[in-house]
Amino acid sequence: MATIHVRQLDDGVVRHLKRRASVNGRSLEAEVRQILATAVEDDMTVKRASFLVLSARLRQATEGRRHTPAEVLVREDRDHGHRDI
Repeated sequence: MATIHVRQLDDGVVRHLKRRASVNGRSLEAEVRQILATAVEDDMTVKRASFLVLSARLRQATEGRRHTPAEVLVREDRDHGHRDI
C-alpha cells in the first residue's frame, strides 16, 4: 500500500475531520482513507453512468446497421502488422 502526505491543511479542516472521525468511530487516518475511497468510488460511478448513457445513444444511432464482428477487425489489423502494445 502507498503512503501520501498532505501538507498545509487548514486547521479548521483538520478539526472537522477529527470530529467526523470521532462521530464515525474511526481514527483520523481511517476517516481520511474512507473519504478518499468514497470520492474515487463516486467518481467511477459517475464515469460508468456516463459511459452507459453514451453507449446507449451509440447503439440507438447504429441500430439496424450491419457491423463487422470485432474478431474480423482484430484479425485484419494483425494481418497488417499491428500488434497489441
